[in-house]
Formats: sequence, structure tokens, C-alpha cells
Amino acid sequence: MTASKAAARTAGDPTVYRVLFAISLVHLLNDSIQAVFPAMNRIFLESLHLSYTQLGFIAFGLNFTASIIQPIVGMYTDRKPMPLLLPLGMVSTLLGMLLLALTHSYPMVLLSVVLVGIGSAVFHPEGSRVANLAAGPRRGLAQSIFQVGGNGGQALAPVFTLFILLPLGQPGAIWFTLVAGLAVLVQCYVARWYGKQLALGARKARSSRPVVMTKERKRQIAAALWLLIFLVFVRSWYHASILNFFTSFLVEHRGLSDNASQYYLFAFLGAGAVGTFAGGPLADRFGRKAVLFFSMLGAAPFALALPYASAPVQFVLLLIIGFILLSSFSVAVVYAQELIPGKIGTVSGLITGLAFGLGAVGAVALGSLIDLTSLPAVMKACSFLPLIGVVTYYLPSDAKLREWSGDALS
Repeated sequence: MTASKAAARTAGDPTVYRVLFAISLVHLLNDSIQAVFPAMNRIFLESLHLSYTQLGFIAFGLNFTASIIQPIVGMYTDRKPMPLLLPLGMVSTLLGMLLLALTHSYPMVLLSVVLVGIGSAVFHPEGSRVANLAAGPRRGLAQSIFQVGGNGGQALAPVFTLFILLPLGQPGAIWFTLVAGLAVLVQCYVARWYGKQLALGARKARSSRPVVMTKERKRQIAAALWLLIFLVFVRSWYHASILNFFTSFLVEHRGLSDNASQYYLFAFLGAGAVGTFAGGPLADRFGRKAVLFFSMLGAAPFALALPYASAPVQFVLLLIIGFILLSSFSVAVVYAQELIPGKIGTVSGLITGLAFGLGAVGAVALGSLIDLTSLPAVMKACSFLPLIGVVTYYLPSDAKLREWSGDALS
């Protein structure tokens, strides 16, 4: 039995909100743990005396480990779903946070990052599949509920920094083993529901017809998928610049304290979580491509102004940029799933995995550029990235995706 057969649902299936909120909660817990690492950058600079390049490698290790493994996990579980992977992935995350709390060695910090990255790689493709199974007819909303948990978890990073990490330092990471433990328990509940849906989906899909595509259609879909990955890659570079380095910009060039700078980061990430939740329903109403286009070009003028604005104005700009830029976070996943139907895990791994792994290269590249040039110069250069979103114009329209899907099944 393949995962695509297990995921074959009728349009009349109800939206299972209890499961969506459960998997969204785990996404919040998972990404709040991941957010500890960029939140600790200021601590790493002082306690381990790291360079910006080394900070970049920490971000790279977390995102690239998760990204390389995510598509592999997705491709495997598309053929052979494994509900047990959901709690097992969080066990790896728990071990990573325990190591982070107990070590003061840079190589061991990198190892802890890898363990957390593995946990994230296992969670995201299967979590996205669970959201798809529980979606019923509201796929955009379901993916938004799932993804907003992740963005909400990232938004909590400045709060953790203010109330846990700055007062307690690196040992404060021990508290996040409790967060991971809670996630393991919730995942056991989700995995049990997931297993039942696999059996139900197998019975429903026995009479389904195989999807057949021409070589020309495969070429068109591949081109669209690579363009979508490129757009997510560009968005990830800009996101990495704010997440990893903008608080240092505020401290060193706007005179803010470490504590005050965390409120700015919270504004960006919190607004991004709201934008992520809004993006799915907006895409259900106005179309996936329209929201993807708006999320990049709509943010561009505000991003261009950000490096030059005063501190109070920057706070407002971060709210606007976060909301607009991340409104396409869940939409990109749904668009890709509709581009390649029946490959939920593979597509999820590519969009939330490989593309963000390529974005993780940006964290290293930007950190190195800061060491070679200056922090303000790199922040100004990054402000142009959302303008690249103009290439969204060349993505196939929603109507074209529906046409392709009909052709494939005919």
C-alpha cells in the first residue's frame, strides 16, 4: 500500500480539527525548540566567543541536516507510511536539547544541532501528510493551521531568550527537553489516528486509477516546481538575514539593548505567524499563485526601507514585512501538492526541506559576508531579495494546475 493511496480522500470527508490542532501544537513545540539556536546567537557570541561565520554554520547545520533528510523521508513514506516515525523523531530532538544544555564545546553544539535537525526532518513530511489527511475539503486552511504552529514556535524564540536563555544562559536549554517530551506524547496520539486513516484510505483507494502524464507535461511540472523552490529559497535567505543577524544590527547600529532587540524579532516572527494563518484561507479564496506573488512583491518596498529607518519605524516595518512575506508559507506547500498530486511527503520534503536547506546556505554566506564587509552592508543588500519575487509571474496559474490534473487523470 502506497501513501498516495492512503491519502485518497473524497471531497465529502469532514475536516478533522482536533487532529489539525494536535499536529499544529507539535509543530509549535518542534519549531520553538529549533528557534532556540538562533535565539542563542548573542549568548554564543559571548560565552563561546564565536564569529559570525560560526553562527552561520550553526544555522546551516540545523537547517541543512533537516533539509537533506526531509525529501528522503518524504519519498520513502510516500511508498511506505510509518506513523511511528512521528514520536521517534521528537525523541531525537529531545536528545539534541539535552546535549546542548550540558556542553560548552562548539563541536558538541553542532552535534546537538544535527540531532534536532534529524527530528525536524522526520516530523515535517509526515506532519504535512497528517494535515492533508485531516483537511477534508479545506486544504488551504488545514495547511495554514499546521504551518502556523511552526511559525508560532519561531515567534516564541525572543520570549525564550528574554525569560529563559538570557537569565540562565546555555544551561537553560535543559527546559526544552520538557517541551520535547510533551511533543512525544502528543505525537503518540496523532500517530494512532494516522494509522487508522491509513487502513481507511487503503480501502477507499482500491478502485482509483493511476495518474498518467506525458513527457511534455512532466517537463512543465518540473520547471514549475524548480521555480517554486527558487522562490522559497530567496524568501529563506531574507528570513535568515532577519532571524540570525538583525538583532545584532539593532544592538550594534541602533543602540538597542539585547533585551529590546528581542521584541523586534518577536514582532517580525509573530506577524509572520499571523500571516501564515491568513495565507491559506486567502489562497482558498483568491488563488495560490496570487498569494505567492503578493507575499514577495508586497513585502519588497518595506524591506527596501528597513535598513535605513529609525528604530521605532523599523519595529512597524518588521510587523508589515513579517505578515506579508510569510503569508505564502503554507500556500507554497499546497501549491506544490497540487502541482504533483499523490506525492505529499516528497513535495513537503522539497518545499519545507530542501528549499530551506538551500536557504541555510544563506546563513553561512551572509555570516561570512558580514565578517568580510560589515553588518549594515549585508542588511542593505538583503533588502533587495523580495524584488526577485517578480518571477512568480511565470508560475502556472491555479486554473492551469486544475487543467493539468484533469489531463493526467483522463
